[in-house]
Amino acid sequence: MAGAAWVPEEAEVDGVADGRVVEAGGGALVVRRAPRERARAAVLVLHGGQENGRRPARPWQPAALRMRPFLSAAASVSSPRDVLIGQVRYRYRGWNDDADPLQDTLRALDELRGRAGDVSVVLVGHSMGGRAALRAAADPSVRGVLALAPWCPPGDPLAGLTGTRIIVLHGDRDRVTEPADSATYVRGAREAGAQAGMVLLRGGDHAMLRRSRDWHRASAAAIRRLLRPERDLEGWTAEACETDGPLLR
Repeated sequence: MAGAAWVPEEAEVDGVADGRVVEAGGGALVVRRAPRERARAAVLVLHGGQENGRRPARPWQPAALRMRPFLSAAASVSSPRDVLIGQVRYRYRGWNDDADPLQDTLRALDELRGRAGDVSVVLVGHSMGGRAALRAAADPSVRGVLALAPWCPPGDPLAGLTGTRIIVLHGDRDRVTEPADSATYVRGAREAGAQAGMVLLRGGDHAMLRRSRDWHRASAAAIRRLLRPERDLEGWTAEACETDGPLLR
């Protein structure tokens, strides 16, 4: 597909991804990097899971470990002075009938407001975490969502998305979640008032191992732009939101 050149920014490794937890009580919000001053924004990362499962979610499980490079990406493009980096802690590994990861995400957002006030939030979610992030996009604190290979089953609600920015990255070799469902979601989100776009990565798989550097760099670029809701999107993020259908890269 013709369009702007694919030139993602570099995402340098940051100590956020080394396993350290700055603050973690018994709540849903785990703080990986506390800002040195008063927070003006936050990035919360949501890992994947499974459709059903009541076993506890643990930070050493592969789905959680897979998101460490994306914590680094978020840290590399945001100021340690005033941007909080955190994760959502799930109670269970599965989505289940009660949309448990969504409830955990909403609790984390409430805890963040209690800690930092009304700051702009970017959610970064993979697979089941992508579904939770997209469902939580209607929360008034959420200004942007980066959904990585998200689980987007038909029929999920699209209300409350007016003014929200949504970027979806999906691999065309994903055999776990459907890129076509992501594309359908993006079309619906636009109709619901969101500024939404999708990039389809050639050769990309669900685990984000193939073309891993491109996943990480593109995520860093998207997070950088989503953290600036007062500015227009630019480059490939703007093109994705203006193009009919996914951009192929």
